[in-house]
Amino acid sequence: MHASLGVAVIALAAVALAAVALACTSRGDAPTQFRASDATPAYAPRARAVTITTVPLLVKEQQGVLPFLKEDFAKGGVLEGKEVYAFSPSTITVVQGDTIHFTFINPEDDVHSFVLPDLAVSLPAQKVTTATYVASRAGIFPFVCAIQAHLPMMSGQLVVLSAGSMRGAR
Repeated sequence: MHASLGVAVIALAAVALAAVALACTSRGDAPTQFRASDATPAYAPRARAVTITTVPLLVKEQQGVLPFLKEDFAKGGVLEGKEVYAFSPSTITVVQGDTIHFTFINPEDDVHSFVLPDLAVSLPAQKVTTATYVASRAGIFPFVCAIQAHLPMMSGQLVVLSAGSMRGAR
């Protein structure tokens, strides 16, 4: 009788172990009521205020302060026909569906522009300019100053995260 009890206990343990293993096995699709992602609300697009300033990095006006620039801007120099400007910040991150209210500050005496797919803004010298843009598609979108002498240095990127990736973000 002792031996049959031992066999029964082993059989019962094997059944219990199989049940636990089955319960712990991932089946891919859990019932809807158990999905945490279904309980979290969808991302609600927001209005975002973004200020971008044009910044001179290496420009002809600096030759008096930085004498090495005379050779760089001279005929045959590494900066011949170019000036190095930047946008600050040069990377902007928003979420798909967000409305961006841009404020562009151009404190310099040079004209610039801000060109993004579906948006082109002229940035007059020593002016503040505003524009509105809706980030309708997810992706990484380059923006540039379209003034030939400022390319390719004066550039940046708009990173638009998919709204689905923000599920439940507050």
